[in-house]
Amino acid sequence: MRWRGRASSWRRARRPGCAAAEELGARFVQLDVTDDGSVAAAFAQIEGDGGLDVLVNNAGIAMLALNGPDALKVFDANAVPIVRVTEAALPLLKRSANPVVVNVSSALGSFAANHDPARPASHVSAIVYGASKAAVSMLTVQYARAVPEVKFNAVEPGYTATEMGGHHNSQGRPVEISARNIVLTAAIGNDGPTGTFQEDDGELGW
Repeated sequence: MRWRGRASSWRRARRPGCAAAEELGARFVQLDVTDDGSVAAAFAQIEGDGGLDVLVNNAGIAMLALNGPDALKVFDANAVPIVRVTEAALPLLKRSANPVVVNVSSALGSFAANHDPARPASHVSAIVYGASKAAVSMLTVQYARAVPEVKFNAVEPGYTATEMGGHHNSQGRPVEISARNIVLTAAIGNDGPTGTFQEDDGELGW
């Protein structure tokens, strides 16, 4: 499989973004997933650089307040960009010999996990965030059906030590551990699955 390395971000400042890309041996492409013009400019740059084999949709925020404006912000960051970015990427992905899209979702958006007392998701109240991730999962299923020449899968990365909402979560597991399943799903071959929800030990129920 060809890997064309790029690091992009949601409203990330250029300096830390470039530093992260340099560490990965990648190229940094700055974009704001909530802005059509920014996304279009980013994919024009990617096309000029040679093309695209894999898209990982990983933008996400969480807000505790329960009100209309904040709910819209969460959906505009977590769910709407799946459509905005994927639609911009599809013309390039369809030129690839093995195009793959990975949507980073969450067990908090899984009906199965939310109804299984053995799973942590069934004991957490995440009203808007969970609903936005359920939307991510459904978008994955619908895209897999609508665009069969591209493999679409969702991934549950696990509770991870990342910054969300400006606060560092030190209780989660290391990013390197959570990233493994994302990378494995991104690296599937032509005979790999599509329209699935993957976690560490196999498929997660929707």
